[in-house]
Amino acid sequence: MSTDTDTSVISARGLRKTYKNTCALDGADFSIPSGRIVGLIGPNGAGKTTALKAILGLIPFEGDLRVLGKDPRTQRDALMNDVSFIADVAVLPRWISVEQVIEFVAGVHPRFDAGKCRRFLEGTKLQMKTRVREMSKGMIVQLHLALVMAIDARLLVLDEPTLGLDILYRKQFYQRLLEDYFDDDKTILVTTHQVEEIEHILTDVMFIQGGKVVLNAAMDTLGERYVEVLVAADKLDAARALDPIDERSLPFGKTVMLFDGADPARLAELGETRTPGLADLFVATMKGTYA
Repeated sequence: MSTDTDTSVISARGLRKTYKNTCALDGADFSIPSGRIVGLIGPNGAGKTTALKAILGLIPFEGDLRVLGKDPRTQRDALMNDVSFIADVAVLPRWISVEQVIEFVAGVHPRFDAGKCRRFLEGTKLQMKTRVREMSKGMIVQLHLALVMAIDARLLVLDEPTLGLDILYRKQFYQRLLEDYFDDDKTILVTTHQVEEIEHILTDVMFIQGGKVVLNAAMDTLGERYVEVLVAADKLDAARALDPIDERSLPFGKTVMLFDGADPARLAELGETRTPGLADLFVATMKGTYA
């Protein structure tokens, strides 16, 4: 991804955050240009949430961080005019109705479009008079998503946005995100554990591990660097000599190996090749993290 800080929506250099004896961010460097959908992916405790909190100006930190050209530590109020955030837990009063929530947000956020919010709610079971106490967890999440997506922000930060939704609503959410929200002037940063569900919408991916960014790449370049090979049984030794970064067994004696930067012509001689899925690449990269 771009490293030009003048055009970056988010630019971090040496981003560091320590909680007591735990280093949540350990000199992380990354840059996100405008008009991208970036997946920030890592195991629990890797630093994802801490990075988001720093970007949103919710915690102090060390290092240099610019979000839309501003320092979140000192210019948070101005920054939040152009940023929209969806957390994994929506805290709404149980007595409030859909209509009242829409009126409230319209009164406090200058970029909120109440009509757009109502359009997002079409097709759900939510009515204007429905109160939060009458909603299922999934319905509350749907309301929260509609509220935040109706804010015309340059940066949308999504932290596990579809937690609590069933698979139908999760797919619908990401589809509407693409069709109704995203354009070249907006940037979306999303964290999720459901890697396979967002893979098709991402333009870029960042893997974070131990407070450091260990992979930062455009999705369309992954196939140039990483190759998965279904290795024939008689080629196993030759394949291992090329130093795969991961190896796993499949039924019927088949073996899949993952290579980083190996010669494509040599890999093609070993068996059927393909670009790895993001989930398989993530698991291979994080080997040992859960030990």
